[in-house]
Amino acid sequence: IYLKRQNISGFFPSEFGNLTQLKVLDLTRNYLSGPLPTSFGPNSLVILSLLGNRLSGQIPAEIGNIASLEELVLESNQLVGPLPPSLGNLSKLKRLFLSANNFTGTIPETFSKLTNLTNFRIDGNSLSGPIPSFIGKWTKLTRLDMQGTSMEGPIPTTISQLTLLTDLRITDLSGPTMTFPDLKNLKLLQRLELRNCLITGPIPDEIGELTNLATLDLSFNMLTGPIPDSIQGLNYLYYLFLTNNSLSGPIQDWILSFKHNIDLSYNNFTKNLASSHSSSAVTSASTFCLKRDLPCAGKPQYKSLFINCGGEEGEFEGNNYVGDLQPDGTSNFVLRNDGQWAYSSTGVYLGNANRDYIAQNTFSLNISGPDYYQNARLSPVSLNYYGLCLPKGNYKVKLHFAEIMFSDDQTFNSLGRRIFDVSVQGIRYLKNFNIAEAAGGVGKGITKEYDVDVDDGTLEIHLYWAGKGTAAIPDRGVYGPLISAIEMIPNFEDPSKGLSAGAIVGIVAASCGFVILILVALWKMGFIGRKDTTDKELLEMKTGYFSLRQIKAATNNFDPANKIGEGGFGPVYKGVLSDGDVIAVKQLSSKSKQGNREFVNEIGMISALQHPNLVKLYGCCIEGNQLLLIYEYMENNSLARALFGEQEQKLHLDWPTRMRICVGIARGLAYLHEESRLKIVHRDIKATNVLLDKDLNAKISDFGLAKLDEEENTHISTRIAGTIGYMAPEYAMRGYLTDKADVYSFGVVALEIVSGKSNTKYRPKEEFVYLLDWAYVLQEQGNLLELVDPSLGSKYSAEEAMRMLSLALLCTNPSPTLRPTMSSVVSMLEGKTPIQAPIIKRSESNQDARFKAFELLAQDSQTLVSSAFSQESVEQRHKSEDGPWVDSSISLPSGDDYSSTSKLL
Repeated sequence: IYLKRQNISGFFPSEFGNLTQLKVLDLTRNYLSGPLPTSFGPNSLVILSLLGNRLSGQIPAEIGNIASLEELVLESNQLVGPLPPSLGNLSKLKRLFLSANNFTGTIPETFSKLTNLTNFRIDGNSLSGPIPSFIGKWTKLTRLDMQGTSMEGPIPTTISQLTLLTDLRITDLSGPTMTFPDLKNLKLLQRLELRNCLITGPIPDEIGELTNLATLDLSFNMLTGPIPDSIQGLNYLYYLFLTNNSLSGPIQDWILSFKHNIDLSYNNFTKNLASSHSSSAVTSASTFCLKRDLPCAGKPQYKSLFINCGGEEGEFEGNNYVGDLQPDGTSNFVLRNDGQWAYSSTGVYLGNANRDYIAQNTFSLNISGPDYYQNARLSPVSLNYYGLCLPKGNYKVKLHFAEIMFSDDQTFNSLGRRIFDVSVQGIRYLKNFNIAEAAGGVGKGITKEYDVDVDDGTLEIHLYWAGKGTAAIPDRGVYGPLISAIEMIPNFEDPSKGLSAGAIVGIVAASCGFVILILVALWKMGFIGRKDTTDKELLEMKTGYFSLRQIKAATNNFDPANKIGEGGFGPVYKGVLSDGDVIAVKQLSSKSKQGNREFVNEIGMISALQHPNLVKLYGCCIEGNQLLLIYEYMENNSLARALFGEQEQKLHLDWPTRMRICVGIARGLAYLHEESRLKIVHRDIKATNVLLDKDLNAKISDFGLAKLDEEENTHISTRIAGTIGYMAPEYAMRGYLTDKADVYSFGVVALEIVSGKSNTKYRPKEEFVYLLDWAYVLQEQGNLLELVDPSLGSKYSAEEAMRMLSLALLCTNPSPTLRPTMSSVVSMLEGKTPIQAPIIKRSESNQDARFKAFELLAQDSQTLVSSAFSQESVEQRHKSEDGPWVDSSISLPSGDDYSSTSKLL
């Protein structure tokens, strides 16, 4: 039965399961709904293709009984749940397409038996766990698609056994970083995409041995070093995408003469592009786009910007929008002649390389609102817009979207799902953004507004496709970010108004003379011009550098009166710079000069992480034996002191403030785990490592510092770093570290925020070790709200409190796989996603083995620490909750070098 593209609607007929002699059932691109029938059983089906419908529910286990099945195509539906292990029984299966659904869980171990597979696709789902090593058993595989699966790296070494592969696509992995996988045996590869896989180190020379490569995409990784010359021997190479790495060195002549599509943008190359190479496709990327900055040729001169993305110049709603009709899109960079704005696009559409990069109202939708919703700019992977030459200040950014490439009828053309991420100034505001879903349908406009700061003259808007959504509806190659219009206006007055030209000239001349006199005086006094080589290297590495003289002056020579905290990493001082800015100085323990470069590398990476819920690291100071970190100052100290410090130190935190603090912590962790280029596991989330600014906004401190280890002058710690009462059981007992350890710690902190009590110090009854134990008892009794801080009285939302407490118990599940991700936590806290019931419960007879094991883990971890450290040393590390930046983390001795720990910040 072949009924393709017939727009057949209604439920999938269960009677198909009765056609025991049917060989082929192909209902590709229709409008069928409902679940797949369980009536499928032993029959003669060889091909079952249901691509592009709206089937829902789980895959019935009975499909695993169709022993004759060779092709199972369920791509681009709305199927959910875990993959049934019974599919591993399909020993004859050659093609398994499961992409663009909503599958969760891990790939079942039974899939290792599918040794006849030639084509396996599972893009755009929400799977978890690592890529299984058993894929090495699929030795007949010619194509492997794992884009946007939400799975963890690294790519298993067994992939080198798939010597028949011609097409390998793995993108957007989470978890630890990894080095470039060993692929030299995959001689037949024609397409290799390893985008955003957290790959570090150089591109190996062996890449040149893959002589059949036509597409090579290694973009959005952390690759370093030069482009290997061996790539020039790839005679069939047509697309080379290396954007957004840290590649460096000169651009060789063979690259400049490359005749096809190449993208080297946003790296650290050093060679200018000569005009003599104007025929090269490289020149389209512009010289400064090859580096990581966008300089302004002159002084700031623009304060507002209106772009009709993909459309013509015109006036809309009283504003003049510039046109954006540049037709090229494949890894292109376009700078407007007036230098006011630019855009760049990365990638090529899979399955349709000739697709336009400007979208039109394909299905003649009845679109209300401004005409800029009639068109849009598209990109297959990454789309950046830049506002250039802007004065420093705060701006309102409005992003206008409308989905215009799907129909609004009851046909398969309406079943597409476009999903992408939206970031402004490096902060991801929208993850898995679906325009049609957010706007309430296709052809409907929606505007997202953000207030952002511009400090360096450049505003960046970044739209990124992370492999989610459909890619084959209405046809192959319909996916990726889309935007209709951009509006940017300042939230400040023009400071230059009111001064005449003569006055400005006079002020500038006088200022220059004064500055020259000051510089001469400073030079004679030795304050400038005499930095050692190390300082210069630090500056070259663009790490915020402070001199020891500056810090001593700011802290009054580390006056004890300015000391605001003490922790395992060292004391913390308050300081005031000469310009009046208040800072916090963490004085790390003295160490030798050996290893400073590695230290600065790590600090440079940490300081690059910018998020409203992270304490900003301004930079460092290394002189002599002094090793200092300089942070923004947090006026209201730590959450621990605010909740359960001394009576005179406590702050009255009303319920809305507590809710905002909890959401802020969750957002900060979601950024560290899932949004930043470096995937960081904090390891020591607790109330003392959450700081409060003047407006009582929560900011996480000490992220990334778990790597700093003073022993033997190394900065890489393979020890367990954490605090008793907050550490996840699997981390405390076995050193098994994933981002789910932070989720556990967050759950504990959430309990403390609601209750106003310390997890480790509150014991309502002798048999309870922690506040968490008591919470489980109250949860089973149906009295969870008894945990709410009595100081709140009745001035709190019972619904929100119940939501936060239930989520806290879910996050503290002893099994890490059953804890949610932090992005899911944010969604649950904000009420956008329902909270599933906590897994752990205690029976009245107290016989729940899993809960008992959890108690034992908690008790054992406490015993382990007490035996490893003297009570005096433990007390020293925990002695203060008075100040911010107090880090009372403990390194537990471990005989093993846990690779999972050593690879994470």
